[in-house]
Amino acid sequence: MSRKLYLDNAATTRVGKEVIDEMSKYFDEFYGNPSSQLYELGRRSKEAIERARRTVADFINANEKEIYFTASGTESDNWAIKGVAFANLNKGKNHIITTKIEHQAVIHTCEYLEKFGIETTYLDVDKYGLIDLEQLKEAIKAETMLISIMFANNEIGTIQPIEEIGKIARDNKILFHVDGVQALGSVKIDVEKQNIDLLSMSAHKIGGPKGIGGLYIRRGTRIDNLVHGGAQERGKRAGTEGVQNIVGFGKAVEIVKENFDSNIERITTLRDRLIEGIKNNIPDVVLNGHPTKRLANNVNFSYKYIEGESILLLLDMEGISASSGSACTSGSLDPSHVLLATGMDHGTAHGSIRFTISEETTEEDIDYTVETIKRIVDKLRAMSPIKNDEDLKKS
Repeated sequence: MSRKLYLDNAATTRVGKEVIDEMSKYFDEFYGNPSSQLYELGRRSKEAIERARRTVADFINANEKEIYFTASGTESDNWAIKGVAFANLNKGKNHIITTKIEHQAVIHTCEYLEKFGIETTYLDVDKYGLIDLEQLKEAIKAETMLISIMFANNEIGTIQPIEEIGKIARDNKILFHVDGVQALGSVKIDVEKQNIDLLSMSAHKIGGPKGIGGLYIRRGTRIDNLVHGGAQERGKRAGTEGVQNIVGFGKAVEIVKENFDSNIERITTLRDRLIEGIKNNIPDVVLNGHPTKRLANNVNFSYKYIEGESILLLLDMEGISASSGSACTSGSLDPSHVLLATGMDHGTAHGSIRFTISEETTEEDIDYTVETIKRIVDKLRAMSPIKNDEDLKKS
């Protein structure tokens, strides 16, 4: 193995050294419980939480009192959807609109709500993963209480027209929830301009620690609590706060904000270099997701006639970490529900590999990846009975 190259940053990112340094103080120096306000250690912890809250709020153009810290993006999705559903359960509102390519945290939550009489409409997407705004409008009913659509897809990177969706929701007086976990730090988010009422976030996708997420809730939004207990998070989310993780979230956002434009420009250039390298050197591949309306760091291809799992194993032997889709479905043998929703056949969908790069990735890393995956694909196709059958048919 010649090198170690991490290209699975959509699954998680390395925690930055500055983030770790900032967090470390709140393990052994400022370790007070933030609810203990009668002495300095408790107050220092509380002040640190509020600084982080302001940082996150400023980054998405929200008010600090609209930011609530959670344990993960998954919890934030659950809270947003269940909270709105249960708050409206006996008020004649029992319909949610989402898409067929959402993260499991959204899809499984909507499925759970069926037992309470909540109906969900799952919008189709085109071959690039984009929804049809006209289909969205047609799906709206008098009973619709929530539209929940992810900002950018975690597998194929496609970015939805969030501002337009938000306007449709606002015009119809429907709450709009956005799963922004993959978008935060990669796309400019403005909850006011984009008419977002609820936004799910997670720290570990942007160089922060795992175990900390956030939910933006627009003031005045009717939403039930998901976690009950004490009065933390202004009575909305009980449980002693993980001060060090919240501090880490705030620091990660601060760092992302400082270098946002230059990092995105550089990463986009590397992304396009990888896309062109694969397209120009490997035949019979399909770029998944929109060619331009996609996350700056996302490259997802399907390699015909071979299995993605085999590619991943050989990539790992060459020191390259990648994935075949969402980390949350890595144990599943089924093809990606996202790729199937775009109309891809099962066989081709099984051969998908996602590379997600970071600010640490170099041009040399990209070129090594192209060279390596070409060698691996050639090797696997030479052994593939499917590929050999295709060649016989053409001869």
